[in-house]
Amino acid sequence: MTTNRRDFLGAALLATAGAAMTSSAAVAEPSLEKLDLFEAGTGGYAVYRIPGVVVTKRGTMLAYCEARKSERGDWNTIDVLLRRSTDGGKTWDAPRKIANVEGPKTKNPAALAQKLANPDDVTYNNPVMIVDKNGATHFLFCLEYMRCFYSRSDDDGLTFTKPVEITSTFEQFRSEYPWKVLATGPGHGIQLRSGRLLVPVWLSDGTEGHAHRPSWVSVIYSDDAGKTWKRGEFAARHSEELVYPSETTAVELSDGRVMLNIRSETAVHRRAVSISQAGSNAGAMGWSTPAFDQALIEPVCLGSILRISEKKSRILFVNPDNLHSKRLQGSVEGKSRTNADRQNLTLKLSYDEAKTWPVKKALDPGVAGYADLTVNPNSGDIFCFYERGGFGDVSTRTRYLTLARFNLEWLTDGKDRMISTASGSERRSPNKK
Repeated sequence: MTTNRRDFLGAALLATAGAAMTSSAAVAEPSLEKLDLFEAGTGGYAVYRIPGVVVTKRGTMLAYCEARKSERGDWNTIDVLLRRSTDGGKTWDAPRKIANVEGPKTKNPAALAQKLANPDDVTYNNPVMIVDKNGATHFLFCLEYMRCFYSRSDDDGLTFTKPVEITSTFEQFRSEYPWKVLATGPGHGIQLRSGRLLVPVWLSDGTEGHAHRPSWVSVIYSDDAGKTWKRGEFAARHSEELVYPSETTAVELSDGRVMLNIRSETAVHRRAVSISQAGSNAGAMGWSTPAFDQALIEPVCLGSILRISEKKSRILFVNPDNLHSKRLQGSVEGKSRTNADRQNLTLKLSYDEAKTWPVKKALDPGVAGYADLTVNPNSGDIFCFYERGGFGDVSTRTRYLTLARFNLEWLTDGKDRMISTASGSERRSPNKK
């Protein structure tokens, strides 16, 4: 497995930060480091896609993805692989499979009807993890985009319980939408302050493109640590105003409401946002009518949103910030529903609960697609696990899954910083925003 370190500032700067440690706090210098965790054409797989990453309560990093036997699409033989790091992302164990359902498996009829796969292909898809404040790691994944399973780990991803099927939760949606295709996330789910586990989901009746369209967006949630799951209300439905809403990421706001940040294929090419009620319905019901965030470009790709600090409001978003396509020979803004090229992966930081995004910085100006965010609350390190290209002129092909580790000082050019303490708390630095 290739491990190619790029844009390396880390070791010397981390050493500088360590030297600056006092009994109460440490202030770091700007730092960015990148490491390739998966490379196409290695390990028996043609390509690795759909990255997800979390940091457990004990500080272990879990990076997971879809490992695809061929490049022909989302419906071929796919496994879910995991790598672990116990030293803050510096070194990683070997990849291993973590999704397996025993017994006979049936291919999704929606895929067969569109000739998207062979009957003997087995597709595990859309892995999602949630870190629980009690120390557990919850793991959800799908089989053939028509069955969903739940598992958990109590040892930081060393082992997982036998998967339990929770497709019955999705069956509750059928009275409103006759779905044939289901998907969780992908990326990460969240745990609310109340303890509720929340995973965005999308559904399709499988009749249009790639059997993933038309699509509607909702959530599933658990209030008993993953033992049982319930459906939420639909937050976004396919319409002329919001075309094919699908892959969605979630963040809890300071007032207890939940914000969904939604991918769609609408001609305005902006991310859509919907916000739930607060209280006992937070993250489940009372969704606002989706509205477009004019600051968040939508090239039609997965994005990720994450609260990186509580005491001071900081919410981070990442996706490819690009509306140009070689295939269209120019801008597609407001003119087409065709995807733009996935490149210029860009981080945007908000200090006002995702209302505005005053900080904007490119993490990778080249070919880059799906991405997921996590933060180590003890060190203040922020991580982005993302698809990176590299096959000549093929702008949509993923060659690597790359992990970027950086700090707030790098993101803000030294204008903001998080000061970590032994307890993992944060205090505001004098004269810093």
